[in-house]
Amino acid sequence: MSSELLAILEHLEREKGVDKEILLAAVESAMVSAVKKAIGAKDAQNIKVEIDRETGKISAFCDDKEIKSVDFGRIAAQTARQVMIQKIREAEKDVIYHEFVAKVGTIVSGSVYRFEKGNIGVDLFGRTEGIIPHKEQTPGEEFRLGDRIRAYILEVKKESKGSQIILSRRHPNFVRKLFELEVPEIFEGIVEIKFISREPGERTKIAVWSKDEKVDCVGACVGIRGSRVKNIVSELQGEKIDIIRWNDNIREYITAALSPAKISEIKLNKERQQAEVIVPEDQLSLAIGKHGQNVRLASKLVGWELDIRTRPELKEEVQPKEEQSLANIHGVGEKILSLLVESGFSTLESVANADVETLSQIKGIGGKKAEKIIKEAKNLLKR
Repeated sequence: MSSELLAILEHLEREKGVDKEILLAAVESAMVSAVKKAIGAKDAQNIKVEIDRETGKISAFCDDKEIKSVDFGRIAAQTARQVMIQKIREAEKDVIYHEFVAKVGTIVSGSVYRFEKGNIGVDLFGRTEGIIPHKEQTPGEEFRLGDRIRAYILEVKKESKGSQIILSRRHPNFVRKLFELEVPEIFEGIVEIKFISREPGERTKIAVWSKDEKVDCVGACVGIRGSRVKNIVSELQGEKIDIIRWNDNIREYITAALSPAKISEIKLNKERQQAEVIVPEDQLSLAIGKHGQNVRLASKLVGWELDIRTRPELKEEVQPKEEQSLANIHGVGEKILSLLVESGFSTLESVANADVETLSQIKGIGGKKAEKIIKEAKNLLKR
């Protein structure tokens, strides 16, 4: 039995990744109880069991005197078997725990194998189970037993019965990871996902940016004839996806975020990160979206509070005297006036408070021209 025990332990060390020394120590510890029972409780004091690491010989001692009368082969076989089963189970639990902890934040595939109290049980490779709690499921999605399913690994908890792997199909990063899997340019880091705003099961807006000017970030995500984004929409069971080109120019970014609605004018309050967005009357419902969904998602994507309005709504708020006063600025003709208003500078105050760099970005207005316009606006306000 001695040599056989060592051979078995070495095999387990190779196959299961369980340290042989851990198993030997466990067998020694377990055999102490077995020896106590074998020699009787009355004489069972200061029992110690040792297994020779070279030969596998098993020795038992009581008060440092070797015990000769115990059938160590039989006891060792029974004890070793029980200990090894226990240690193998513990080791496999640890292996699974560490394996999936390393995968937190990634997507895993499995199959639906049970439904319990609104939760979905997912069989992961036949090795362990993942759970999609009801709160992490996407509204409107339906699955049946045996269906293949993909989900985002949200968390891994270590429990006495084993690892509890919490999955999600609702988390915004589920969409992020789907794009990483589907779009090579994102996986390789050429195209970057800047922000995501999502209402699971309904609509997602994703802002992307390319580090390489030669690579069209939106086109890469959409794919030839929409093939890439269609695969993601299919995985999300029909959820709509708007792919937005990220821009460090906040006006252009807001305009893109509110697409497909057309924008007439944007007035910014940078301190409060608020924007008043003016749209034609026929674009109002499109800009706001069903139940306010489009503007809500755009606001989350941009990180600004967006207030959608039409020009008729502003007639009482905008004083004609102020709008007319822009035309009184020396050097500002109809064309420049129109460009100023379109860029959100519809009052003398907004022009006077603008900085030269911002104003000079407007097409047709250079740095010197911007300085003169700002100076003139300030002079008119003093009158």
